[in-house]
Amino acid sequence: MIRLTDLALPLDHPAEALPAAICARLGIAADELLSFEVARRGNDARRKNAIMLIYAIDLTVRDEAALLARFADDRNVRPAPDTNYRHIARATGKGLRPVVIGTGPCGLLAALVLAEMGFRPIILERGKVVRERTKDTWGLWRRSVLNPESNVQFGEGGAGTFSDGKLYSRIKDRRHLDRKVLTEFVKAGAPEEILTEAHPHIGTFRLVTMVESIRATIEELGGEYRFGTRVDGVDISTDAAGQRHIRGLHLHDGGYLEADRVVLAIGHSARDTFAMLQAAGVFVEAKPFSMGVRIEHPQSWIDKARFGKFAGNKILGAAEYHISHHASNGRTVYSFCMCPGGTVVAATSEEGRVATNGMSQYSRNERNANSGFVVAIDPERDYPGDPLAGIALQRHWEERAFIAGGSNYKAPAQKLGDFLEGRPSAELGEVLPSYRPGVQLTDLSQCLPDFAVAAMREAIPVFGRQIPGYDHPDVLMTGVETRTSSPVRFTRGKDFQSLNTAGLFPAGEGAGYAGGILSAAVDGIKVAEAVALSIEGGAALPA
Repeated sequence: MIRLTDLALPLDHPAEALPAAICARLGIAADELLSFEVARRGNDARRKNAIMLIYAIDLTVRDEAALLARFADDRNVRPAPDTNYRHIARATGKGLRPVVIGTGPCGLLAALVLAEMGFRPIILERGKVVRERTKDTWGLWRRSVLNPESNVQFGEGGAGTFSDGKLYSRIKDRRHLDRKVLTEFVKAGAPEEILTEAHPHIGTFRLVTMVESIRATIEELGGEYRFGTRVDGVDISTDAAGQRHIRGLHLHDGGYLEADRVVLAIGHSARDTFAMLQAAGVFVEAKPFSMGVRIEHPQSWIDKARFGKFAGNKILGAAEYHISHHASNGRTVYSFCMCPGGTVVAATSEEGRVATNGMSQYSRNERNANSGFVVAIDPERDYPGDPLAGIALQRHWEERAFIAGGSNYKAPAQKLGDFLEGRPSAELGEVLPSYRPGVQLTDLSQCLPDFAVAAMREAIPVFGRQIPGYDHPDVLMTGVETRTSSPVRFTRGKDFQSLNTAGLFPAGEGAGYAGGILSAAVDGIKVAEAVALSIEGGAALPA
């Protein structure tokens, strides 16, 4: 099979134009094209009035060898990659069952792959099953009642459950593990189009049912879930050679679980667990993250700015954007986790603090678009010394936001024009807030570091030139966005184990090795393979 990439057709092309374009591109007759299927479809909207669809096609022809030889110097005509996933080990019943801590995308895929290989993992989740967790999350959004153990951050499905459900990543994935992830999601109820769309997404409601389906599969394969189970301590022994080994886990209810292979997939907000692991001597270091606000525009503005006369086209859907600016004070300002047709949500997991995030449903048909509008934070420059100092920085500004919002989980908000002029907002304009349980108009500069405020003010007119309407004075900013990624990394070696604690496998976003649903899930697969090989032995891990 051959893969043909970068095949461009007009947005409104008829179905029969695709095979004709394939034949024309390859210089073959129609009867030489035996079959084809779309491997990926995206769009090129750089020319708003001439938007093109960009295809990657897997196809078969009569003489594949001759065609590949003819296009040997064409990087867009290559043998189709093998995207089938193959397990690298099979459990033989050796040793203890592996333990997976956390049921976000990383923990889910780690547990699923371990279960498929016959290792019958034990999965620990401090929060609740996804349906009960959803009720608790809505309790904060509708009634300002926070459950610190069951919220946007903690519970089955992880933080990605209450997000846009984006399923694309910039990670290098030579083994096409992303295809394994997407295939499992489709099996669990995701729409099949995520296998072909260049920027696939699912949305919160569908993610809930998918998480339940994956859980059922893991349990059918011998996995065991334990919800409402927080790990409060790790039992580590040191051998005669000075090597540390994990031996078990101390649970919040006083229980003890013997374990010598533990996947640490705890998510970026498990701050108490970070501190516990540091106190236990597990190697940890500070890692960069970003901080800022959520910025809201009417989705119609973004559609018009990006797609021109094609705004509203069903094939294109709701428009997205990705923008960045390097400010004169040395700070990078950029959009983060853009949610077309979505809402800004309360994402705190700690009492007395406010943190925001963005969420969309599959339809992406809410009035506003929202995105993180954030500034890069650097450990050496902003919180040197203690590896956990980034957490203290996050907490400080989340507490300031809580107070500025009225100390009732409302979020501080400000119109963009007022933010630029340095005055508190007194009334809303054309853009209405989507955040629940509500916003308190104020001055957001009191909720962010001065360097972030200066960089954001400089970036706004730059972004306005790139996206007409971005810098409209009525655009609404809601603070604070602090949970962009983990502020720590539990560094691991080539065998995916902690640098100084054998048997502990840091994984996913909380461990500092992923950023988003897809990259976290892919990392979960890699770590599951590492666990399997550490138990059964065998060849080195795939590159």
